[in-house]
Amino acid sequence: MKDETRLIHTKAGRGPVNTVNPPIERGSTVLLPTRDVLYGDGKTYGRMGLTAQRELEQALKVLENAKHCRLATNGLQSCALAIGAVVKSGDHILISDSIYGPTRRFCTRRLTAMGVEMTRFSPLIGAEIKDLIQPNTHAIVLESPGSLTFDIMDTPAIAAIAKANGVITIFDNTWGVGVLHKPLDLGVDISVQALTKYPVGHADAMGGAVLTNSDSLAAQIATCSEDWGISLAPDDAYTALRGLRTLHTRLKQHEATAYTVAHWLQERPEVNQILHPGFASHPEHALWKRDFSGANGLFGVVLNETSERKLDAFLEAMKLFGMGFSWGGYESLLIPCCDQLNRLPSDRIQNRAGPLLRIHTGLESPQDLIDDLSESFDVMARTT
Repeated sequence: MKDETRLIHTKAGRGPVNTVNPPIERGSTVLLPTRDVLYGDGKTYGRMGLTAQRELEQALKVLENAKHCRLATNGLQSCALAIGAVVKSGDHILISDSIYGPTRRFCTRRLTAMGVEMTRFSPLIGAEIKDLIQPNTHAIVLESPGSLTFDIMDTPAIAAIAKANGVITIFDNTWGVGVLHKPLDLGVDISVQALTKYPVGHADAMGGAVLTNSDSLAAQIATCSEDWGISLAPDDAYTALRGLRTLHTRLKQHEATAYTVAHWLQERPEVNQILHPGFASHPEHALWKRDFSGANGLFGVVLNETSERKLDAFLEAMKLFGMGFSWGGYESLLIPCCDQLNRLPSDRIQNRAGPLLRIHTGLESPQDLIDDLSESFDVMARTT
């Protein structure tokens, strides 16, 4: 069966009542019949998850071609769990310079306080990452496309070098969402997702997931999750699972709208560069075509040089595009990103012409979104 079919038929651990959707069990204490069951590995306490959580895990394993799945309350927590489960004091990790900002903050602030050394590297490094591996290097943290800048990594090359040196690879697959990209199939050890984005799909819940095909890594992740008391609430698990049922259909619309809007923006005099890996002009387009099956609604735009006053006028004139963090919902979003950038001096984004914007195209009419941007550019032009 195709993934979109399997995602709709993932019933797991249901009781005698066969509803289409799983029950939401809002409970902490689970009453059990015997001592053996009380101390068993099943549904013994609400924090470990009940029916909705188990079924969500099953659906996510379908998405990522994974054997094991562990849930978290949000994307950052899932990244922290994946990393924290496999490193200890005295270890060294390598992190891509283009990973999600809060994940990098966790590595630089929290892990270093716990005695873990860290080195940032260019997302374009490919197999040359071998030169950065130290005797105590234990993990490499990847994300592709890169957060904010949409760089595409040569993930199979990095994964191969890592395996040859006994180093664990952790990949943030939030953009690829398991539909467009399957890092575990490319040799990655652990895949992570922020369910808050496309799986939930309606900007009304948060969640995270850590997935792997390794029994030993799954055991480490589970132990760390239990020690940190990580869990996903039943309502959030239900909401994410409901979103997964329509994920393939929604992604096609997000992708189509993003291409339409991005091609229109490419012709605007205010725009210097489109950061979309699906464009033939993207520097790593060939890698993207090799490793991804499609795109979603998220891409970047570099404007030509302009004043902050003009930029603010453009942003404040938007009516359909909202200015807010996150993405993946039905609503379109646009944010300026320069204040978030913290890249190595050699990163190509440092030589950009003007402001960097991140755009997420929702499920609105593409023409309405174009009209909104056009009117905002008009306001920008009139601002002195």
